[in-house]
Amino acid sequence: MIPQTEGVLAIKKMLDYLELKQIDGLKIETIIRLSRFVMRNNYFLYEGQYYHQIRGGAMGSPLTLTIANCYMFFFERNIVKQIRNAGGLYLRYIDDMFIIINWPERHLNKQIDQWNTLDSNIQLKAQAGQSINFLDIYIENINADLFTKVYHKPSYEPYYLPFNSVHPLHMKKNIPFAMFLRAIRYCSTFKAFLDERQDLRMALLLNKYPGNFIDNQFNRVLKKCNITQSLNSNNYNTIRKNIIYNIIEEEKLPTDHYRTMFIHFTYCLNIRTLPTKFHTVWNKYFSESPINEIVPVIGTRNVQNLQKQLVKNKQSNIFLCQKSFSCQNFLDIPFS
Repeated sequence: MIPQTEGVLAIKKMLDYLELKQIDGLKIETIIRLSRFVMRNNYFLYEGQYYHQIRGGAMGSPLTLTIANCYMFFFERNIVKQIRNAGGLYLRYIDDMFIIINWPERHLNKQIDQWNTLDSNIQLKAQAGQSINFLDIYIENINADLFTKVYHKPSYEPYYLPFNSVHPLHMKKNIPFAMFLRAIRYCSTFKAFLDERQDLRMALLLNKYPGNFIDNQFNRVLKKCNITQSLNSNNYNTIRKNIIYNIIEEEKLPTDHYRTMFIHFTYCLNIRTLPTKFHTVWNKYFSESPINEIVPVIGTRNVQNLQKQLVKNKQSNIFLCQKSFSCQNFLDIPFS
């Protein structure tokens, strides 16, 4: 758990390390004051009482993640140096570390105990072995060769955004595109890739995605990387390497608000096909009309039901006069 004061000081230390005087016009002093204000002013409401968080940072806050990365950057420097001097590999994502090193497990555990004495706020817990799950990837050491594939948690369920939902089409395209791209990047063998692609295809079909739609998004990944060949056991490793090192830029199409008409309706199950029918009627009657230069965009708003009324971000003023209480250990950043 990172204390609030030490967390803000970690940001200041990082800015000094990078020799930055200001960011986007904001002076360093202003950034530090704003960071301190945000860290010291986290509140939550429980059973009509307001509580003030005095330790750690709010979970999910962008500032909390930034502080965690800054704090860990300076904490891990000696560890990184020690690992690299021993010919090992060290990687980290926020509070998850990944180390490959040719040490006996007993010696590694001894080193971890020593690292836990570096900072009382950071306590490390190790999971060591010939195979490990790191985030969403499975890694196994097979005779000094690393085998990798996509890792699915035991609680994983093949539920994705249903194709018959009213969400924009580009969101539905991005799901098979991103999952297929991940399968190629993560799966180190062609067989592992085929298994993952088959599971992904089945999951998408269960969520009502058409087969040709899925195939088109799979092919779009290859097209984005300028690959014209079909994947097979002979060219998989070469194509996979090209995809790993190929940066796929996100497409951002500008919106012309002078030629775009936004139409919103309250969503309910009976009119889930309204967007499709609307565009069919629009093209039928306005395809040859000058008004067809206007692009209609269909959107939905949530229905005002009882559930939405009961869930509020801001409570009524009756609670504002209640006394605040301190919560000694509400939220913190776990490092394990």
